[in-house]
Amino acid sequence: MKRFSLTKLFKGLNLTSFTLVMVFLYIPILILIIFSFNDAKIITGWKGFTLKYYAQLLKNETIQIAFRNTMLIACLSTLISTILGVLTALGLENKKFSGSKFVSILIYIPLVIPDILMGVSLALLFNFTKVNTGMLTVLIAHITFCISYTIIVIRSRLDDFDYSLVEAAMDLGAKPSTIFWKIKIPLILPGIIAAALLAFTLSIDDFIITFFTSGRGFDTLPIYVEGAIRRGTITTINSLSTIMIGLTLLLVVTTKRIRKIVISSL
Repeated sequence: MKRFSLTKLFKGLNLTSFTLVMVFLYIPILILIIFSFNDAKIITGWKGFTLKYYAQLLKNETIQIAFRNTMLIACLSTLISTILGVLTALGLENKKFSGSKFVSILIYIPLVIPDILMGVSLALLFNFTKVNTGMLTVLIAHITFCISYTIIVIRSRLDDFDYSLVEAAMDLGAKPSTIFWKIKIPLILPGIIAAALLAFTLSIDDFIITFFTSGRGFDTLPIYVEGAIRRGTITTINSLSTIMIGLTLLLVVTTKRIRKIVISSL
């Protein structure tokens, strides 16, 4: 009876702590969504329901440009870093490559370096090479920190890879290109999708590295949001954040469905 009571107590404590953590994480997001419909310039209380701040977003050309810049950088950096991540992960699986341990160490370095140090170092590099900051420098910076994540996610998928399928295909006379496109890529495709989703999320969310490498005249949404908060236009930011949350949830649901389709087709 004592063991049963202790087990029940621990389960109750775990459930309570989990509930508190979820409340702590999601209550601020819920408040942000609710107050995005608040008819007040300064958020001191509820003044009434309105959609005018969403209408202002559609008319604000600065936000539209920042949104396009963010999506463009996120899509390009995701595409390039995922392709490089796949090639690098497959290359590191080659046992004949003697420098795999050294390259693996280099891959983990961007993950442990603080963002501000990485942003400053990239800014100094671009300044030293006399490269004008703008879209190109932001794209290079995003690829630089996204590629480490894509390699790690794809390599984790390769850890469970069944190489007996490759050996069987080679025994049956399949060409290396056929093995790559018909066996390896389909089997690691869920990992590739997960890596691309992670890179896309990191790119959209990044502020510090983008701040040091964007220069003047090229703003992304995080840069615009930071400036808007300093100017005190928090109401429009609430509406913008709510839309971004909705797009993120839509992206997660779509990605999960794609992964289910891919896994079921294998």
